[in-house]
Amino acid sequence: ALGAYRHTGNSSPMSAAMSAASAVAFATAGRTAGRPRTNAKASRAARNSVATAAVSDASQLAPTSMFTETALTAQQMQDLASQRPVHNFVSRFGDDEPRKGADILVEALEREGVDCVFAYPGGASMEIHQSLTKSKTQIRNVLCRHEQGEVFAAEGYAKCTGKVGVCIATSGPGATNLVTGLADALLDSVPMVAITGQVPRRMIGTDAFQETPTVEITRQITKHNYLVMNVEDIPRVVREAFFLASSGRPGPVLIDIPKDVQQLMSVPYWGPKVSLNGYLSRLPNPPTNPQMQQVLDMLKNSKRPVVYAGGGCLDAAPELKEFIELTGIPVTNTLMGLGCYPASDPLSLHMLGMHGAVYANYAIDSADLLLAFGVRFDDRVTGKLEAFAARASIVHIDIDPAEIGKNKHAHAAIFSNIKPALRTLNGLIRGEKATFDFSEWLAAINVQRAKFPFSYSNTSDYIVPQYAVELLCKMTDGKAIVSTGVGQHQMWAAQHYKFDEPRNWLTSGGLGSMGFGLPAAIGACAARPDAVVIDIDGDGSFVMNIQELATLHAENLPVKMFILNNQHLGMVVQWEDRFYGANRGHTYLGSPDVEYHTTKNEADIFPDFVKICEGFRVPAERVVRKEDLGPAIQRMLDHDGPYLLDVMFPHQEHVLPMVPGGGTFKDTITTGDGRTPELKDMNTL
Repeated sequence: ALGAYRHTGNSSPMSAAMSAASAVAFATAGRTAGRPRTNAKASRAARNSVATAAVSDASQLAPTSMFTETALTAQQMQDLASQRPVHNFVSRFGDDEPRKGADILVEALEREGVDCVFAYPGGASMEIHQSLTKSKTQIRNVLCRHEQGEVFAAEGYAKCTGKVGVCIATSGPGATNLVTGLADALLDSVPMVAITGQVPRRMIGTDAFQETPTVEITRQITKHNYLVMNVEDIPRVVREAFFLASSGRPGPVLIDIPKDVQQLMSVPYWGPKVSLNGYLSRLPNPPTNPQMQQVLDMLKNSKRPVVYAGGGCLDAAPELKEFIELTGIPVTNTLMGLGCYPASDPLSLHMLGMHGAVYANYAIDSADLLLAFGVRFDDRVTGKLEAFAARASIVHIDIDPAEIGKNKHAHAAIFSNIKPALRTLNGLIRGEKATFDFSEWLAAINVQRAKFPFSYSNTSDYIVPQYAVELLCKMTDGKAIVSTGVGQHQMWAAQHYKFDEPRNWLTSGGLGSMGFGLPAAIGACAARPDAVVIDIDGDGSFVMNIQELATLHAENLPVKMFILNNQHLGMVVQWEDRFYGANRGHTYLGSPDVEYHTTKNEADIFPDFVKICEGFRVPAERVVRKEDLGPAIQRMLDHDGPYLLDVMFPHQEHVLPMVPGGGTFKDTITTGDGRTPELKDMNTL
């Protein structure tokens, strides 16, 4: 039976996700593929009326987090999992009125509370689009200009809200264009439902036009997937997909629907029970008091504790803040966990890891107790595993048991959702009126904080990217939703834009997908229209989904694009400077016949984002001098609509500090750049 997670044991996320998907496929075999049609119209109408009554009588339909925060019986879990979020839904069809499978699918989305999808039509999915145009609840479709754009937009929607993002694509190339986004969502634990059209059932396996085996292709990069061969299964499959995507460790679920199934006429039954008994049985129960008492006892005996908080804490920010206030323990965040604890708080050590703060990595290296909450000990955090937190006892709390002990042995391993675990622990601390004094430990950390802050050159003429991000943060009061691509700009944004709230930071962490920034910002803007949404991007990443400028204009989405442009593939250039003698291996992205950084002539900048934006009817400007940056940012923020600001900076700038891959805290590089790539200029700790 399927576990509550992406993978089991010490297997890779990909192969384990395949095992989990296979488990559900086995459990549901014979039902998704087909089911005898034994019910007459009158019987269907009666069953639907019973189902409606059951939903209307439900006291409070709980969010999926309830399944890991409350002790429930197996029957209670199945009943709750089978209930749809929307109460008393009134269909545009009569109870016994036949409708197309595509209409059933759209109504199933409406009953899940979906208000926005990201969908690009094609031959095998056009029935769904026809039904979307008739949506009773007026589901909005944001028409991205590429399927990778739409799947990243669905991720952005999900990351900034915590709700399930939905994307829809046609068969063949439409479906395969979703692959990178599905893998990205799996690695970053993003709740998503992707729906793809498929060739008619009779043509599956015949190499038909635009046929690909979507289920087989995506099996290892989804939490689960379905091939719907019976129109009557659509209501159950959609309910299961949304529950699987959002419960336990979240992740993407794919539903593949042949075109003829979309066209079949049927009267849907909205009251089927989900059949996920094995999955439900492996969702974690809330932790017991004795389990958390062990953690408290370890804390009482500690002199140098530190909290290492990741993406699993995003929905437990209040509980984490209370825990820190009760104990006075310093806290550091992973890239995915930024915002789950306020960066402005003195106890925040900001980000740790390869490009994290020296003082954060110092705290990990010197700690005697590491409280790992909702993290997976990623290699970009740990470096050399044997040396990571080598002096510390480790408490690891995670909703995915496969992560506990996978990379680093835990002395206290607790299989739990972070929110109920911290609630229990905070209750024990208050009940015992326990007090803690870590002043000496904090003083030692603050010595490192003063010695090794996030620093950069204070120039008078040209712009350095760290300053640009800091100024942007100041001018937005740190309140914007920020998305990024992948590379140097991503790390500078993580270092210098200070997040005090969760779900305002959208980035591709595990997969590191260039081109993520603009589509993710589109999803966030659609989800939270009252927020300021800024894509801090690099010129290399931005080009990868630059077609989505058309989406901004067509959908009137006021995304602000802050492009840190060095005409190079910056992060790879940095590694070339550091470890390859500054030999350029195809990392220059400008015009091959002339280089802007040599001529200083703006006419030599390539590509010209300002002119490109003009073609997409998106206002844009470029800034090259430091004195002009502040006013340009203000014009960008004041503009009522999308706006691009192209910020030029030298390609010699490096992201510091830097722990080389597989290195240790003592290998941290704190000096040097592309102007002085000699090893003697790269001092380490």
